[in-house]
Amino acid sequence: MTTPASDRRRGKSALLVLICGCAGLGPHWLDPGVRLLPALGMALFLGGYSIRTVLVPALSGPRSAFRPQHAGPAAAAGETAESLPAVDVVVAARDEQAVIARLVERIAALRYPLQQLRLWVVDDGSSDRTPQVLEELRRRHRFLQVLRREPDAGGGKSGALNLALKQLRAPWMLVLDADADLQPDTLERLIPFAEAGGWGAVQLRKAVANPEANWLTRAQAMEMVLDAVVQEGRLVHGGVVELRGNGQLLRREALLGAGGFNEATVTDDLDLSTRLLLDRQPMAIVWDPPVGEEAVLGLRALWRQRQRWAEGGLQRFLDYGGDLLSPRLSACLKLDLGCFFLLQYVLPLVAAADLLGALLTRSLPTIWPVSFVAFSLSGISIVAGCRRRGEGPPLPALGPLNLILGLLYLGHWFLVIPWTTLRMALLPKRLVWAKTLHLGEDPAAA
Repeated sequence: MTTPASDRRRGKSALLVLICGCAGLGPHWLDPGVRLLPALGMALFLGGYSIRTVLVPALSGPRSAFRPQHAGPAAAAGETAESLPAVDVVVAARDEQAVIARLVERIAALRYPLQQLRLWVVDDGSSDRTPQVLEELRRRHRFLQVLRREPDAGGGKSGALNLALKQLRAPWMLVLDADADLQPDTLERLIPFAEAGGWGAVQLRKAVANPEANWLTRAQAMEMVLDAVVQEGRLVHGGVVELRGNGQLLRREALLGAGGFNEATVTDDLDLSTRLLLDRQPMAIVWDPPVGEEAVLGLRALWRQRQRWAEGGLQRFLDYGGDLLSPRLSACLKLDLGCFFLLQYVLPLVAAADLLGALLTRSLPTIWPVSFVAFSLSGISIVAGCRRRGEGPPLPALGPLNLILGLLYLGHWFLVIPWTTLRMALLPKRLVWAKTLHLGEDPAAA
């Protein structure tokens, strides 16, 4: 059944398609001498902002303010079990028999006082051996708490996280995916950093754990590097940081103040990022320590995953557009959001309409100056990120072929965004939360 929220999203999506369609088609009926002027003006505007916000910080290296210092034995000598705050690690798990035991053992290996650490795993209606595996693990690990939901409980991952949230009492909540890989010292470095900085949320850099599985996983590893570099640059200049679901540390008071997790969206992390932003909760991203995760191995899985990401990303702009334009946000934050909305969502839609206009009028495309800015920004960010030192899984070795692969791979967003937006505009929406398959060390499980 179509909900009022999805009706509103459908109408707003249709309006966005119409506006971007006119912007892409219109220049083809202008005089040839001025056809490129709109795109050139937008390229100069977005290019200038990108150089200031992303490229300068990326080329100058990371800011120490956003890199927690290594807390080895000497650095942590002043910390005691009593001085470190309690942390609840929460995982929503559905059909995760291939990886859930490995995650529990990784949490057990963390160098954090066990009396201050509790792991909550929500078995979200699993149909494989996940319940049996969790029961065996619960007998061995006292810090492990298992909650269960019925398969038709609703709310997707957000519903599972909200179920756990009702039980939590610790001041900090670390949300992980079932395939997450943490370094043993992650919490003893991350928690003091978050408390000292007064952050409402901190996102760990996502690092692909299987970058050399095939060309697709290598490209996704470069994409994760790009994302972290861009987010660091935005943060340095007072822009917006977004949560990424896996490896997000949340201050419980900030999360409760924002209303918990939204069960009416397909990407809980992006929706929560927007509500925390509107609540003026400061958010940070750290390069090290990272959180490792599996990249998808095939194009079909990638297509499904990216459609969900695109839909959830657009949903938050459609749902909170009025608030994002209100005085609740500063002009600097509005400028940052506006520029990246143009690059992430408007540009692919306009480019699709531009290509259609070129075919209809037998003329050359006109939006290429903006596309050049977007791909240049991406390429420089990939180069800067891959040349940095990073803990965790190795970063891709950056040569000309890998860089070309990464840029060509990023072109898939010019298919995903128009297709997803058009589908949202034309078809009634039923919320469907599609999980990413995690294989662990057994690819045959696919």
